Amino acid sequence: MNLRCTILDDYQGAALSMADWSPVSDKVDLQVFREHIAREDELVTALEQSDIIVAMRERTPFRKSLLQRLPNLKLLITTGKRNPSIDVPFAIEQGVVVCGTDGSSNATSELAWALILGLAKNLLAENTALQKRGPWQSTISTDLSGSTLGILGLGRIGSQVAQIGRAFGMDVIAWSQNLTTEQAESVGARLALSKEALLRESDFVSIHLVLGDRTRGLIGEKELNLMKRSAYLINTSRSAIVDQTALLHALKDGLIAGAGLDVFDVEPLPDDDPFRSLHNVLATPHIGYVSKITYRAWFPQVVENIEAYLAGSPIRLLNP
Repeated sequence: MNLRCTILDDYQGAALSMADWSPVSDKVDLQVFREHIAREDELVTALEQSDIIVAMRERTPFRKSLLQRLPNLKLLITTGKRNPSIDVPFAIEQGVVVCGTDGSSNATSELAWALILGLAKNLLAENTALQKRGPWQSTISTDLSGSTLGILGLGRIGSQVAQIGRAFGMDVIAWSQNLTTEQAESVGARLALSKEALLRESDFVSIHLVLGDRTRGLIGEKELNLMKRSAYLINTSRSAIVDQTALLHALKDGLIAGAGLDVFDVEPLPDDDPFRSLHNVLATPHIGYVSKITYRAWFPQVVENIEAYLAGSPIRLLNP
């Protein structure tokens, strides 16, 4: 009897076309859900017969309360190398093997720049006016050359964003708790004296930090008040790094010029969420990692993970 493998949150219907599933097709029956299932009871109904589950990043959390209701689950695969929405220690305690995949960071840095450019050049307002036969030219754009780009977090993605900023002729500064002068200079940035100094000085602030105890709520009301009224905040990392209530107030009150957002506390974003309608927000539905190259890396590795598990030698294991 074949194992049942359920693929969750395949919004674009891409999972089966982005990989060759034939190596496992004679051992595994595939089931794909394209719509997000939010309620735990509905998830249990959908997943209780599944032996293998493939989770797309953090779209569906696997907390203890859900995992303990899935007694048939043997293998849980997440796209990406880490997934804080999975209770990995409890899953392992339950006898579930948890695996991840490698991937590319280019798509996220490219989206960060799409948001920066969209905000700087008022693309949303100008495109809307053109489509609706509104005024011909109604805004004055912000020049990137000569502006200051502040980057919070200078890992792989932050470093890519920094190098592009230099190509635009921007003064690039960076800060994180353990960042050194040498690390910043290696990608053409200079080390900010402090987080506060970076926020005061920057015309654009782009966040590229991993969410954790030290970064949760890192940008709140106090920090937003330090920014220039002409500055923009870009977040393609995790929403919880920024206090969302404080950000909403800052945008409504004009404390900052605007924000480019790809991540939110609740996803999919509720229809009545105010971030959907603010004129100074350029928002995308968490598509920073959604690209052909990324998917063509992730899904073949998902198949490899299933093959390895079936052979008794799991690979790409996630540690607690």
